[in-house]
Amino acid sequence: MALPVVAFLGIGLMGGPMATRLCAAGYPLRAWNRNPAKAQALTASGAVAGASTLDAVTGAKIVVSMLADGAVVQEVIEAALPGMAPGTLWIDMSSTRHDEALCCHARLVEQGMRFLDAPVSGGVGGAEGGTLAIMAGGSLHDFDEAAPLFAVLGSAQLVGPGGSGQVAKLCNQLIVGATINVVAEALLLAQAAGADPAAVREAIRGGFAGSRILEVHGQRMLDRNFVPGGQVKSQLKDMRNVLAAAGEAGLVLPMTAAATRSYEMIEDLLGGADHAAALLALERINPGQRVGHGADVLP
Repeated sequence: MALPVVAFLGIGLMGGPMATRLCAAGYPLRAWNRNPAKAQALTASGAVAGASTLDAVTGAKIVVSMLADGAVVQEVIEAALPGMAPGTLWIDMSSTRHDEALCCHARLVEQGMRFLDAPVSGGVGGAEGGTLAIMAGGSLHDFDEAAPLFAVLGSAQLVGPGGSGQVAKLCNQLIVGATINVVAEALLLAQAAGADPAAVREAIRGGFAGSRILEVHGQRMLDRNFVPGGQVKSQLKDMRNVLAAAGEAGLVLPMTAAATRSYEMIEDLLGGADHAAALLALERINPGQRVGHGADVLP
């Protein structure tokens, strides 16, 4: 059976490798990006570069968006609607606010379309390797239709009705953002108290404190390598979205608030750096203390 035509909107740090994987899996793919050169680069993988959003979605059965934020997603939906056939399935894999996902869902259903919010976790490495964790909100029918596409990109789980994917992603980002900050504190404490932070990390990796964050971001901090996988500005956006969702639910999340302040401290100077640069924010409020002795590697 022929694979459906897919329009992929947003060929950025994550969208580029995701779209490339879909091309390699045989999906007829039409790519669009605000910077046309990024969409054009995918033609080497077999994609067709759309001259506009409207051009890219015309004739597509599935539309995948991987965009900067919810406001951009809503803007692109409005631009695309005139070119979409009734019943088209829109899969938004961006990270947005919960209320924005609900608005997108309502708008598309109102126009006779279908919608899944399906944000991802796993960074650029996961996008390149097809190992993303995909958290989907929507109907079981639509999830089942999207399942073969999701399988090319990673492992997908339906977590509830429309909007629930973004809730799951916010939970994920809460844990990621807070844990990065805690790992930074542990390594700085080890250094300041006279232990070897690299040896301390090695010693605790196999215990209850072991985690993917300690593995990947702990090593980045020791290497002082802040060339991005995930970026400070993206992590900060997600942390603010967590706080917004918490406010809607009537919750106070003190650790999330503290981690958000950490990223706010360095956003202006280091927004494009890896979110492991939370270490730099911590060092800023502890003058004279520093993990390791190497030079910082920044984007």
